[in-house]
This record gives sequence, C-alpha cells and structure tokens, in this order.
Amino acid sequence: VDKPPVRRVAIFGGTHGNELSGVFLVKHWQENGAEIQRTGMEVKPFLTNPRAVKKCTRYIDCDLNRVFDPDNLGRTVVEDIPYEVRRAQEINHIFGPKGSDDAYDLIFDLHNTTSNMGGTLILESSRDDFTIQMFHYIKNTLAPERCPILLIEHPSLKYATTRSVAKHPVGKYEK
Repeated sequence: VDKPPVRRVAIFGGTHGNELSGVFLVKHWQENGAEIQRTGMEVKPFLTNPRAVKKCTRYIDCDLNRVFDPDNLGRTVVEDIPYEVRRAQEINHIFGPKGSDDAYDLIFDLHNTTSNMGGTLILESSRDDFTIQMFHYIKNTLAPERCPILLIEHPSLKYATTRSVAKHPVGKYEK
C-alpha cells in the first residue's frame, strides 16, 4: 500500500504527572533536541499535563489519558470544565484534529508503571501495518533485550487516550 511518509512525530511525557521518566526525557529534549531530530521530519517533545507534573500527581481533575473522546473534545469551554478536558482540547488542536488528515503521523506517549513489565510497547490496532513494522524494527534493534508488545485492541472501542490523536498511536511503558 502506498502511504505518505511519516513527517510529524510527537513525544509526549507527563500525561500522568507522577510518571517522571517521560517528563524528564521531554524536558531534556526541549532543551536539547538534536538527538531526536531527523532530516525531513518534525519531532516535537511535549509536556502533556504540566499542572499535574508540577504537583507530581496523576491528574488534577480527571485522567487526561481517558478524555480524548468526541464528547469531551467537542465540549463547550466554560469556566468549570475540568482542567484535563480543556488540556485535551488544546492537545487535539495542536496535534490533530483526531481522525483527520492533518493529525500528527505518530505520537509516542511515554509512561511509567509499577508492574514488572520492563520496556513495553502498546499497540491499539492489529491493522496498523506501519506501527507493526515499526515495532518489529524496535524489537530487533533492542535484541537481545526484552521488549514485549501489548495489543489492547477491542473491535467496538474508540480509544480516548492522549496518543489516539495521531494517525499511528504508540504507548511506551517503562518500569
């Protein structure tokens, strides 16, 4: 299948403000992004939930990684709208709109976990050939290190994760 090349990539950290690996990496790359830049490609490190990061808490009003659904993204901005819903709308405006041809090609959303799963890649669709090939490349590059891939596909579920704004969403969890 002839598909356009990947030109715009975002790396998200701080979707959950108490998961600091992604926060530290994003801040590092915001100060010195030379190691993530590639010719012909825009790579943007982005701190997704700065208020939660500042407080070192998972979220302020609600989980940012659960509000990228059509209802929340289309909500009218009023004074009492939850902070993370407003932030989701901002992120969707910058990196989307979700489901459009203008959306970023790829979003890596960096997370931490207390589970003993090591570095794990999260795949939301077994029909995303690009992401499957990219995961294959990553696994081969890291070998002999373990790099499990977790498929969280559900046929009737529309994902409301931060990374779901991109054409190719990727979650990365690290213990």
